[in-house]
Amino acid sequence: MQSRSSAPRTGRPRSVEADEAILAATRAALVELGWSGLTLGDVATRAGVAKTTLYRRWAGKNELVVDAVAALFDELELPDRGSLAADIEIVVLQFAAILSRPEAKTALMAVVAESTGDTALRDRIRSSIVDRQKHLVTEGRARAQARGELPVENDPETAARGTDLIFDVIAGAVVHRCLVSSKPVDTDWAGDFTRLLLNGLTAASAT
Repeated sequence: MQSRSSAPRTGRPRSVEADEAILAATRAALVELGWSGLTLGDVATRAGVAKTTLYRRWAGKNELVVDAVAALFDELELPDRGSLAADIEIVVLQFAAILSRPEAKTALMAVVAESTGDTALRDRIRSSIVDRQKHLVTEGRARAQARGELPVENDPETAARGTDLIFDVIAGAVVHRCLVSSKPVDTDWAGDFTRLLLNGLTAASAT
C-alpha cells in the first residue's frame, strides 16, 4: 500500500518562468493599454502561454494585476547599514526607485483606482502587497532593538499597531511624493524624511 507522502502528484507543476513572464507581460500591457484595455488574452499572447494557463492561476484581471504589482515590491530588501536611520534611508530610496518605473507606477495607480469600488480587490491589495511588505518594518525594528536604538516592545498588540503605523507613514510619504507630487526622492529627501520620522516634529523644528 502506497503511503500518502509517496503518492504521486496529479496535474502539472507551476512554472516559475511562466509566472514571471505572465506578470511581466501584465505590467507591460498596463503601460501600453491601460486598465480598460488590458485583457487576459493579450497578456497570454505577450507571455507566450495559453490563455487557459492564466485562468488556472488567476480568477481574473484584478487578481492578476495585483500579483504583478506585488512581485515588484518583493524586490525590496533591508540590508544592514549599521543604524536605524541608514536602514530606513536605503529602503525609502529602493521603494522610490521601484515607483519611478513606468510599469510600477501605472499598475499601482490602476489597482488603487479600481479598488475604490471593489472591497475584494482592496482586501487582495492589503494581503498581497501591504501585509506582505510589513516584514521590512518588523525586521528593521528588531535590528534596531538589538542595537539598543529602540526599546523592546513586549506587548504583541502594541507592537503590531506600531508596525502598522510605521509602515503607513513610510509608504504613504513615499507614494505621495512619487505618484501625487511627482517630485524626486533623492538622498537629501530620504535623509530629511528619516530625521523627521525618528526625531518627531518638535525635535525637527528645534534644529
